[in-house]
Amino acid sequence: MAQNEDKSAHYCIFGTKFDAPELAPGLYVVATPIGNLRDISIRALQTLAAADLILCEDTRQSARLLDHYLINTSKSSLHEHNERAKSASIIEKIKKGAAIALISDAGTPLISDPGFPLVQAAREQKIDIFALPGASALLGGLMVAGLPTDQFTFVGFLPVKQNARLSALKKLADASQTLVFYESARRLEKTITAMIEIYGPDRKGAISLELTKKFERTLTGPLTELLTELENNPPRGEAVILLAGAAEKIVDEDMWLNALKSSLVDLPLRSAVDEISARFGVQRKKVYDAALKLKQ
Repeated sequence: MAQNEDKSAHYCIFGTKFDAPELAPGLYVVATPIGNLRDISIRALQTLAAADLILCEDTRQSARLLDHYLINTSKSSLHEHNERAKSASIIEKIKKGAAIALISDAGTPLISDPGFPLVQAAREQKIDIFALPGASALLGGLMVAGLPTDQFTFVGFLPVKQNARLSALKKLADASQTLVFYESARRLEKTITAMIEIYGPDRKGAISLELTKKFERTLTGPLTELLTELENNPPRGEAVILLAGAAEKIVDEDMWLNALKSSLVDLPLRSAVDEISARFGVQRKKVYDAALKLKQ
């Protein structure tokens, strides 16, 4: 760990140089800015400066951040095409005493970004892993959308092909929590169009564009209005799409109870409960308790 031994590890903020403290051996998963370079923690700068190696999704992309803070740590690429092949050698370096940092092009590693195979392998080998939280487009979108945040489902990127995209959206049709998606600008209109087809034009949503950057904007409103805005003002970069959860279905209790009675004639109790719970969207325990009473 030459950088730490000769005290040469440093970073610079607004022209002032700071020494970076020595790191314990291990894997450091570091969140980096998603746009504004100032959205990085002091601890992240210290870690990137003191690490023996920084694993980057794209070393050229990461160089912009590292050069901005005058961090000269060695870099190596780790992306979806090589991460499984390189994980073993990286873990061996850590076992020999190296402190290695993992970053992605922007935001938090592993969240729709590379890193999972390495972290999984490190856990299996009992390697110390340290989390350095920070910027995340997922959380940034939730913060400004004006949609419920007490429960949400992060979907990430939808399939590129239309039929697969529609199928994935249909599976989420009854989800009551806020849904969060990532999407590229060039596919954004097609994705919103698909959402209108599955969820209807009036489902409320939000689209955050250029988060933390100079031209940051968040569009809110029914899906049909969002689509019109995108057609009038084509977006750039990547977007975060947020959708309000599906409205709670009001199910007539007499209706599902009568259906349950009929099902119990031909089906075992558990099978009848599963069938009615799925068909009417009623909590399984509630259906099960009703079935027991009917059997008695």
